[in-house]
Amino acid sequence: MAQPQNRTPYLTTSSTASAFLLLACIMFAEKDVRSDDVTSSKQVQYFEKYVRPLLADRCLECHSKDSDELGGNLQLDVRAGWNRGGDLGPAIVPGDPESSLLIQAVRHTHAELEMPPDGKLPDDEIRILVEWVRSGAADPRDNGQVVRKHNVDLENGRSYWAYQSPHGVPQPVPTVQDASWPTNEVDFFILAELERNRLRPAPSADNRTLIRRATFDLLGLPPTPDEIDAFLRDEDPDAYEKLIERLLDSPRYGERWGRFWLDVARYADSNGLDENIAHGNAWRYRDYVIDSFNTDKPFDQFVMEQLAGDLLPAADDEQTRIQRTIATGFLSLGPKVLAEVDETKMEMDIIDEQVETVGRAFMGLTMGCARCHDHKFDPITTEDYYALAGIFKSTKTMEHFTKIARWNEVDIATASERANHEAHLAKINETKARIEKLQVSANDASRLAKNASECNPTAGNQLESLQQELKRLEDNQPELAHAMAVADYDKATDLRVHVRGSFLSQADLVPRRFPVVLVAARVEQPPFGDSQSGRLQFAHWLVDGRHPLVARVMVNRIWRWHFGRGLVESTDNFGALGTPPQNQRLLDWLAVRFVDDGWSVKRMHHLIMLSSTYRMSAQTDDANVAIDEANQFHWRANVRRLEAEAIRDSILHVSGQLDDKMGGSLLHVKNREFLFDHTSKDKTKYDSVRRSVYLPVIRNHLYDAFQLFDYSDASVMNSNRTTTTVAPQALFMMNSELVTNSATAFAERICQDFQTDGDRITFAYKLAFGRPPTELQLQRANQFVGQFRRIESDDADQRNEDSLVPWRSFCQTLLMSNEFIHIR
Repeated sequence: MAQPQNRTPYLTTSSTASAFLLLACIMFAEKDVRSDDVTSSKQVQYFEKYVRPLLADRCLECHSKDSDELGGNLQLDVRAGWNRGGDLGPAIVPGDPESSLLIQAVRHTHAELEMPPDGKLPDDEIRILVEWVRSGAADPRDNGQVVRKHNVDLENGRSYWAYQSPHGVPQPVPTVQDASWPTNEVDFFILAELERNRLRPAPSADNRTLIRRATFDLLGLPPTPDEIDAFLRDEDPDAYEKLIERLLDSPRYGERWGRFWLDVARYADSNGLDENIAHGNAWRYRDYVIDSFNTDKPFDQFVMEQLAGDLLPAADDEQTRIQRTIATGFLSLGPKVLAEVDETKMEMDIIDEQVETVGRAFMGLTMGCARCHDHKFDPITTEDYYALAGIFKSTKTMEHFTKIARWNEVDIATASERANHEAHLAKINETKARIEKLQVSANDASRLAKNASECNPTAGNQLESLQQELKRLEDNQPELAHAMAVADYDKATDLRVHVRGSFLSQADLVPRRFPVVLVAARVEQPPFGDSQSGRLQFAHWLVDGRHPLVARVMVNRIWRWHFGRGLVESTDNFGALGTPPQNQRLLDWLAVRFVDDGWSVKRMHHLIMLSSTYRMSAQTDDANVAIDEANQFHWRANVRRLEAEAIRDSILHVSGQLDDKMGGSLLHVKNREFLFDHTSKDKTKYDSVRRSVYLPVIRNHLYDAFQLFDYSDASVMNSNRTTTTVAPQALFMMNSELVTNSATAFAERICQDFQTDGDRITFAYKLAFGRPPTELQLQRANQFVGQFRRIESDDADQRNEDSLVPWRSFCQTLLMSNEFIHIR
């Protein structure tokens, strides 16, 4: 309850009743409701005689705590309701009727509001309200609690499947009729659904298909002919399991699966939006992700480090501390309107992007919808949104929000790097001192500099040599390593609800906490101190094994990245607008198993890939197609097109060009340097032959091959890329330098290793498709090469210049084929 200021009210009447009313006004006054804390009895009497009856007659049916539905979230039966206002903000501005929403609404002059909605008030009643507001809007009523009626039903919302923890009730493995088909528990859940829907599982894929599928799935590259032959020769019953373990141990695994997570993290090497400047240190976060997948970092730890790595207990070794700091770059990677002139708006927009990204990335919830109003479809209130927003308001993402805004970066140099840096600076200073000594050794420095070679050739040569050495040292001066990272402010801040998302119109203060619908049946919310943002508590809460969403969301994504479609198809939205789970029993069982296995992603791969479900062929069945044409129940393998990165990497791989060097940056500009805008040309080069995960990701101007083959929008998180088939993709494969140059290298490779046409054709097929050609394909390939040779024999210049022409065309034809870019 607000307290009055220390001043003595001036009584204009000795009436006992008036004095009592005035005392009530003073006791319950709120400074931000009226322009003066002192309200005269005359004004109170005016309210009681004219305003209160008018409100009761015209307004309270829809705007009181007893209303079935609180119109516009505006409550007018208590004084605090005026101040808090509704969806559009405070209803009155005491003393200023022209600026008051209430007066605009009853006059029907507001663009969005006309009250009452069934007809305008009589002029005399409008004049009553205008005069009341003009005189200060006195209101002696009890300043009771404003009842905010939400558009969501929390109790009903808690019954929604996604908000009920799968860990509470054990999920038994179902029984099936054909007990010989399942290999592990995954198969029982799949087969139970197949049998229930009168579907039969497809036959197992052959070993060639399996090694190609598994290698692409885990490494994003095709298997080599030698790897295929070794697998086919291995008669060990555990040969396939050994294959999976070998692939999981490859450093190429982290590059493949780390790239999936980078989509979730909306990773980019530039800011995008209005100031598209370089994220010069973002690559450190990318390398952290790759290393985390390669080392099978437990997913709960992975989540903790990205949200609060800087707040975790201090690690003993320096590299762990550095990596945890780098991990928090996850929160900083989003696009920012750096030239926004309103600093508060910039800050709130950045916070909004963080809330939405964190909500979808870890919980599959579209939290951003609640910035302006209660979520229209999910039980997420505006208070839930601003409770989480307070956590990120208390987190330092930016160094400052001035017109030349800068995101926060942290010095992460190691002790040895600092020592090298200091040693290099010492050499620079020593060289400068020697130059200065030479220059001042003469009485006239300017004359010496001009005539050094004439008067003292040795001194002149020495001075020139030192100046060249100084330039070399300065040009190669190492920079201390920095990382995009966040930190806690010294003092935490709770936010008020921003009415309709506008910071200019604020309502109730909301303490930092977690969404109510996800907390009810679980542990109590931890306290948030004034010196803590709450990120650490939030991270701990997310990875509590009983959380209903985090494990489900991640295992669903793993399933999607293996099968092309998640058990919940909307992988980033588990809410009401998302798709319901196709096999919830399996999803829940996998989520529990994921946590029980220590949140190990590699163990989840092992479980899924050793199942009979994963090893099915893509063979169709007319009876099954009639029942389940879309293969919703997984009765066969889905034929999947490779992603943009895997297509490019495979082209370089089969042509023998792929550089397997890991880590580092390929950006051509320094940190925070300008890349391009609509008036200039982006000079970023994509001619490196390293894996695609290391190529620069420039927002608003992606690499052409990425754009054509459905690369994710790097400005927003996305774990579910689409796949399109459009004519420009074929044109790219026919005409791009990447493909034509690789076709040449591919041709050189097969011609150098083999001498006969048949051997060259066979090896090319094994490289591109993981299999030898059929007899018909071998025959046609020979004819193709022969026809080119006959054409070449009529063109002496071409024949002498390039004898690879037929093989280059043949190899490019293989690279352009559907089989090359699809997994069966």
